[in-house]
Amino acid sequence: MGASGNAGNRSRHTASKWNMTPSLLHSLQENMWTLINTQPLLLLFLLLRPLLFLKTDDYAISGAKEEEFYDYTEELYAVGPTKPPTRESFKKRVLVSSDGKPLADKDYCNEEMKMKNVHNRFFCVKEHFFLQASYESIQQICYNLFVPCRNNVRKCHRGREIIKAVHCLLISGITMPTCMYKSTYKEGLVLLTCQWENEIGDIIPNHVNDIILV
Repeated sequence: MGASGNAGNRSRHTASKWNMTPSLLHSLQENMWTLINTQPLLLLFLLLRPLLFLKTDDYAISGAKEEEFYDYTEELYAVGPTKPPTRESFKKRVLVSSDGKPLADKDYCNEEMKMKNVHNRFFCVKEHFFLQASYESIQQICYNLFVPCRNNVRKCHRGREIIKAVHCLLISGITMPTCMYKSTYKEGLVLLTCQWENEIGDIIPNHVNDIILV
């Protein structure tokens, strides 16, 4: 028996199981194929309901939106590094308060990098950013759509509000505590990458890629 015969048998079996008439079953099948062909992204949203935090500025679904949605799911379920970042580690290493040392101080990075214990297994990191902002405002950036970012990082999330920040660039040293940094005060839009954290069941910022001056 050919493929068409098998399909016919399956249709009759389904109609009998659910007490459907053949015409009703045929109509449902046609509607389903129409939905699959015209609204594939909508089906993804229905199948992946926990991921409905994705925010857009419009409600029109297009081919570009479908690609962006796949990018979000890829990022959410990425395995990540051996020791993945956490919400608390990001707060500790990146965020600073407004009542601390002035951000424009030329020795800001040299002091804060040691105070916040920022290193890579005691090796100096080549650069780092400190942000004067609340965790909630930075975490919200993870819901923004992807944009290109620098240093060969494929895609970043870009903030929409101007943030005060300090860029720390390594100028000498190999291991802690001999790392010496050049401090540059900046105000602009944050570019960052994000990662899913299983323990809290939420997406978190994990690395500041750049500050876009405006």
